[in-house]
Amino acid sequence: MSESPTPAQSSHRRKRSLSRRGMIAAGGAVAAGAAVTPMVFASTDSGETDNSAAGSGDSGTTPEKFPATRTEAATGTGEATTAFAASYVGVRWSGAKEGAAIRLADGNWQNLTSGCATVEGGGTALVAAADATAYQVKAPGGIDGVRSLAIDTTDGPGRTFQVPSEPTRVRGVRYLSRPAWGADESKRYKDGKVNSPETYYPLQIITVHHTATPNDDPDPAATVRAIYEFHAITNDWSDIGYHFLIDEAGNVYEGRYSGDDGIPAFDPDGDLVTGFHSVGYNSGALGIALIGNLDHQAPTDAAKASLIRLIKVISRFKGLDPEARVTYTNPVNGTKKDTNTVGGHRDYFDTECPGQIMYDLLGEVRAAAARR
Repeated sequence: MSESPTPAQSSHRRKRSLSRRGMIAAGGAVAAGAAVTPMVFASTDSGETDNSAAGSGDSGTTPEKFPATRTEAATGTGEATTAFAASYVGVRWSGAKEGAAIRLADGNWQNLTSGCATVEGGGTALVAAADATAYQVKAPGGIDGVRSLAIDTTDGPGRTFQVPSEPTRVRGVRYLSRPAWGADESKRYKDGKVNSPETYYPLQIITVHHTATPNDDPDPAATVRAIYEFHAITNDWSDIGYHFLIDEAGNVYEGRYSGDDGIPAFDPDGDLVTGFHSVGYNSGALGIALIGNLDHQAPTDAAKASLIRLIKVISRFKGLDPEARVTYTNPVNGTKKDTNTVGGHRDYFDTECPGQIMYDLLGEVRAAAARR
């Protein structure tokens, strides 16, 4: 992702503590201050306290079953068949950014575009497969190294996860922890090691995305698992690229793994785990994705409300002004960009993300998040 840390930044890598009891510290592009204490971290927007705010599941866990993700990989172009009904097909290729296409059961070819996920030196796409058991991929000259992965996240055998018994919250914002949406942590590993070891940097900006998956999603948790598989395996990112996702009902999902302390997205020193959501602008940038396609449809009121509230509480934690213009400085390679504290993916890359309708709403989101 062109953001590999240099030796000078090695002190930021793999920040871990046996206790991991600290809470998010104030800091970032606008202001810095003393560490926020656990009780302050746990306070809600109304000033009340919520001892489950860290999301650590201190009240114990409950076993819950989720369908294990089933996949079948294929290489090259041509037809591929699966032994199960696929929810999605992830495709990645080298060469030209565009030009590959896929045909599913309806018989129509659809051009593959990267949507939100972007890679260097080629293209990638996640396509809703509508329970297809076969598909065909084609690509013109200038595209090679085609790899595809059929993904089923709804009908596989049950797999048990230990889910926190009490609701997990970040300053009053309730969210589903990784176990609560069925994240198989083994997918973060490759050849017995974490595929992309965690790195942490101070938060500077917040980037809004959409997942470019179908709207009116009947099972958004299954879609989150499919995106996880696509990002971690097809794109070889080791994990889901976003820090948080929000479905149409307003439910918030914990994204990229940040440690075992129960603090989503951050480490105990208050630094943000580096995600994979915006090529060249990942380090120090928090990514929030709304589940669905917002090119021609607005987010639901519930989704927009959750987005505003999540941005508001994270901005308060870190001393950011959601309406400010700042100079983002990539802590890995020194790249600078004048930008909004809260921006859209298209501000940093040639993409339609987060969808035209959502992008046009960002001014409203910034103002609402800044409102006290």
